[in-house]
Amino acid sequence: MARNVLGSILALVGAAAAVWSPFRAWYDGRHGRSYRLGDLFSSSGVTDVRAGLFASLFLPFAVAGVVTLVGVLLRSRLLVTLAGVIVLGFTVLWMVRVGQAEGSLSVDSAGNGLGLGVAGAFGGGVLLLLAAGVMRGRGLRRDSLSPSAPPSDPTVPTLDRPPPEPGSTTPTEDQPTTEWRRPPLDHT
Repeated sequence: MARNVLGSILALVGAAAAVWSPFRAWYDGRHGRSYRLGDLFSSSGVTDVRAGLFASLFLPFAVAGVVTLVGVLLRSRLLVTLAGVIVLGFTVLWMVRVGQAEGSLSVDSAGNGLGLGVAGAFGGGVLLLLAAGVMRGRGLRRDSLSPSAPPSDPTVPTLDRPPPEPGSTTPTEDQPTTEWRRPPLDHT
């Protein structure tokens, strides 16, 4: 239970960092919410055209945030992993496209180049993957493991009944529980 709680906290922090990252500077002071999502998939790469909020990098990160919330509520490691892959995938795709458009990616002491938004998105994606690794998931229900319910097949051994002897007959629900013995053959 403690692993699920710790994993859930890490997942929520990672999702919050990823969703908040488009509102920070990504490259040369330009915020992530101003990069068009379509530019990441076009052959021309990133352009100077500004995007609306739901046509920007905010959209995949918001989707990853919703997937994370559902994953935490269902205690699903798969959904939390999917959210981390979405965040890291779009962050890396953005880096590739901006690198193509600018010629290179850089960081300098004057504040030019990669900004804190990229760090937030990358860190959020890593936290989501880490959270998925920490979580234990749902596991098996204890009801299905209860030894008190007898198996439907009487030939299956249980803890309170030994396996049947070879060649012996075992009564079923339709047969009476008294044993029937074959009469001896008359060899005359």
